[in-house]
Amino acid sequence: MEEIMNYQEHVDKAIKWFWDALPNLLLAILLLVVGTYIIRVINKLIRKFFAKKDYDPSLETFLQSLISIALKILLFVLVITQLGVQSSSLVAIIGAAGLAVGLALQGSLANFAGGVLILLFKPFKVGDFISAQGVDGTVKEISIFTTKLKTFGNQIAIIPNGQLSNNNIINYNAEDSRRDKIDVGIGYDSNIKKAKDILLQICNDQKDIYKDPAPEVYVGELADSSVNLTLRFWAHNDTFWKAHFYVMEEIKYRFDAEGIEIPFPQRVVHQGKE
Repeated sequence: MEEIMNYQEHVDKAIKWFWDALPNLLLAILLLVVGTYIIRVINKLIRKFFAKKDYDPSLETFLQSLISIALKILLFVLVITQLGVQSSSLVAIIGAAGLAVGLALQGSLANFAGGVLILLFKPFKVGDFISAQGVDGTVKEISIFTTKLKTFGNQIAIIPNGQLSNNNIINYNAEDSRRDKIDVGIGYDSNIKKAKDILLQICNDQKDIYKDPAPEVYVGELADSSVNLTLRFWAHNDTFWKAHFYVMEEIKYRFDAEGIEIPFPQRVVHQGKE
């Protein structure tokens, strides 16, 4: 009989707890339904906003996901609080968990932050040719954690965004045109003026080299075994390398034809008598 009375007592307590908790439970369910609907509406408005703006697609996707996750976390906290969980305790638990995760993922978080900075400030974009971390290549993809570069050899270089955002980057496509600098050594017996005229004529014959600003040649150094001339000219990014390689090849052809010596290291070996 005593066991039946104890059982009935537990049932009565459970029923009382259920009726006491029912209002909060219903409010939590209502809050969850309404909150989910509001988040869906906000996400739709955000997508429409980005559709009207010319932002980087990677940045749009990232910001949409970040806002959606933040709103869902906020809704979760509100629902749990409505069920009777103390908000201070919940915040403490979330904070401790966040600290533990942050310590475990320091490198990933640094790359994440670097990705956000790159997407926000846009030091480069997909399609730009850049030099960074000792790698030259065309930007193929910018993600939250890494950036992929396609090198001259058709390899894919993957660079962590944390390193990219905290080190020097040269963006060769930031401007429409680039200036080339080619150093050419000639012998001390060669005619400097004639060599300079040949270099300028080569630039004048190449249609992809800008005539304004005009190419220029000057004596850059009187070295130990050569007079070093420096040639500078401008070309559009799309035809820069075509112009560069044309000039390099023509220098050799025309200097040989005009008898202008291009010095090169020589080693003389003397064989001693036995």
